[in-house]
Amino acid sequence: MESQPFFVNGKLIVEGRITALTFQKRNPERVNVYLDGRFAFGLAAIEAARLQVGQFLSAREIAELQEQDTEERAYEWALNLLSRRPRSTAEISHRLSQASFPPSAVEAALARLERVGLVDDRAFARYWVENREEFRPRGHRMLRWELQQKGVADQIIDEVLALLDEAATASRLARKRALRLRHLDEVAFRRRLSAYLARRGFPYSIIADVVQEAWEELQASADEMEHDEIDAMGGSPVPLRRD
Repeated sequence: MESQPFFVNGKLIVEGRITALTFQKRNPERVNVYLDGRFAFGLAAIEAARLQVGQFLSAREIAELQEQDTEERAYEWALNLLSRRPRSTAEISHRLSQASFPPSAVEAALARLERVGLVDDRAFARYWVENREEFRPRGHRMLRWELQQKGVADQIIDEVLALLDEAATASRLARKRALRLRHLDEVAFRRRLSAYLARRGFPYSIIADVVQEAWEELQASADEMEHDEIDAMGGSPVPLRRD
């Protein structure tokens, strides 16, 4: 039977009889399908496993195979994204759309990922906050903005941020930064440390307290070092005589 051309959703579909099924050289996970001696289209090996040489494919069957293949490729693309780091539902949807996958394939890939637990915005938000807390601490305001940019719902953001002690995070970050500012006078120290914390999304109500705490700890440490030096010299400083 001679192959006949058909247009399905604007794409040329040719029906015909399968004359060859060959694995692709560059990607052995995919198979080239030949109809009536001519290359027709490629399929994922798992989809091509149901086909056999001599089988006749109608235009409708070919369209269905290609739709399934597009969904499979979208799913594989998403898995590749997730292999680098966890991602939100909105992130994956956006990246798949950028890669020119049709909405139906994007939806199918996301549904499949959700079924196997690979996409979970609540788990993603916890991961994001915990990662920031360990490597690049942020205040609630900045964390909220970052998660909103990832498309995470406000309700989920509220739940996750409620578990984070913002004041403790600011205090830990301030103590670490204070060591680099210990050469400054009090006014410059307070100004620089306050600006540093503000740029990381901490509110002034917390900044004021932790900056005061950091300054007091720095002064206490300096006094202790001075006393240790005096002790090492074998006594206390001799008071100046006043006439």
